[in-house]
Order: sequence, then C-alpha cells, then structure tokens
Amino acid sequence: MKRALLIIDMLNDFVKEGAPLEVPETRRVIPAIKREIERARTEGEPVIYVCDSHEPDDIEFQRFGWPPHAIKGTKGAEVVDELKPLPDDILIEKVTYSGFYNTQLDEILTKLGIDTLRLTGCVTHICVMFTASDAVLRGYNVEVVTDAVAGLSKEDHEAGLRIMKNVLGARLI
Repeated sequence: MKRALLIIDMLNDFVKEGAPLEVPETRRVIPAIKREIERARTEGEPVIYVCDSHEPDDIEFQRFGWPPHAIKGTKGAEVVDELKPLPDDILIEKVTYSGFYNTQLDEILTKLGIDTLRLTGCVTHICVMFTASDAVLRGYNVEVVTDAVAGLSKEDHEAGLRIMKNVLGARLI
C-alpha cells in the first residue's frame, strides 16, 4: 500500500469566523488534520492540498447558490495559517466538488504510485464525499479520518460518512 494524505478545502473562506462560506466545524478539526500531516510527513507520504479556486463569475455560484468564495488570488482562497503547505507539498486547485474533476490529481497520484488516499478537510458530505467517489471509481482505496473532516451540520456530516462507508466502501478511521 502506498498512501497519500489529502487536505480538502481548509481555506480561509471556509474556516475563518464570518467567512463567506463559513463551516464552523472546520476549526474543530484543525488539530486532527495537523496530526495527520505530521504522521504523513514522518511516514514519507505525500501531503496534497486540494483547494477550491474560483473565478469571480464562476457558474457554481449561480448554479448551486453558494456565495462567492475562494476567488483565485484572494486571501480567502489560501490555506489557513495553521495548516500551511510546505514547499514539498502538492497543491491542486479545483473548480468544483471533486478534487479529480479537470485537475491533475489522478496523473500526480499515478506518477507517485499511490493506491490509497487518506481524506481530511471539508465539507464531509460535499467535497470530501465527491472526491472519495471519484477516487473509488478510479480504483483507489479510500480512508476517511472521521475526526479530521467537517460538515455543515451533524446530520449531513454523518450522512456523508455513512455514504462513503456503505456505498463507496471507504474505510472510516
């Protein structure tokens, strides 16, 4: 097994109090994500940040009703200070829910020989779950670190975990 750690959307526009698309639970999972980053680095696993990166007029804002967030080049689109990437870490910009859609994530994972993804970040039932789904469909094993993912509500978070476990076959750890 060759594993990579994914940190999904731990951006200022999701984490900071009063942010445009604030997910309050993200602040609670920062220590668990830090723990996972330290573990991955110690074990020599790649650390990959998968981050929303939108144009100001992104169709997602109209189509799904989300407020403008994670606009390319803004402070809101940056990873929170507590989890800042190191120079050797990989940063993938995404424009929708899945970290695989129109990105180089699959190509990078293939080059690195990765077969297992360990997922952290937000939002459990949206970007984490859609990335997990695309990973499974591409043949990756998926692990979801349950204390390192955050949902918009407890019910949605638990539903996302259930779907990833029971439908996608992800391992909840």
